[in-house]
Amino acid sequence: MTTIFYARVSTADQTLDHQVAQARKAGFTIDEVIADQGQSGVSTNLSERPEGRRLFDKLRRGDTLVVRWVDRLGRNYQDVTDTIRHFMRQGVTIRTVINSMTFDGATTDPTQQAVRDALIAFMAATAQAQAEATKEAQRAGIEHAKTEKPEAYRGRKPSYDRDQLNLVREMTGTGAGTSEVARAAGLSRQTVLRIRGDIVEAEAALARWGM
Repeated sequence: MTTIFYARVSTADQTLDHQVAQARKAGFTIDEVIADQGQSGVSTNLSERPEGRRLFDKLRRGDTLVVRWVDRLGRNYQDVTDTIRHFMRQGVTIRTVINSMTFDGATTDPTQQAVRDALIAFMAATAQAQAEATKEAQRAGIEHAKTEKPEAYRGRKPSYDRDQLNLVREMTGTGAGTSEVARAAGLSRQTVLRIRGDIVEAEAALARWGM
């Protein structure tokens, strides 16, 4: 039985070292790390990425696939749900570092299966929605930059960075409370509430400052 940690790393997300360190700090014992650098989670399915497709060859019944969150598998609803269900049918367990979610095909109870599948669908839909919100915020920031002088529109420099914003957004999608998110992200409750209150503007602020 092998535990494989998969990471998708882009310039807008956490580094590979950070993701692996976070997983080990959470108590995961990792046998192998597989990572794709600079791969889009929206336009490129997991099976189409250079390293992602290796998972389909390497994972066997009884193995565990660990990811920071389901958005590392992808930000396309159909691809993420299809991928998780494929691995579960193969007897692979999928676990997330954030909120310690576990998905497997062990249960045969239809009610439990329905609850599990609904949660998978919700998390995959959240990942796609977050990607679309990020893209819209970045587009808005660029348009603003074209029409305003930098000193006129930048406003106050954000008290959070891209990694912290991503963590707030991801944990919010799993229903975590404000205090829990603040502790995990190393931010004040007020900052977390402000980000949650307008995630698009939070993204736009980072874009305006080139963060």
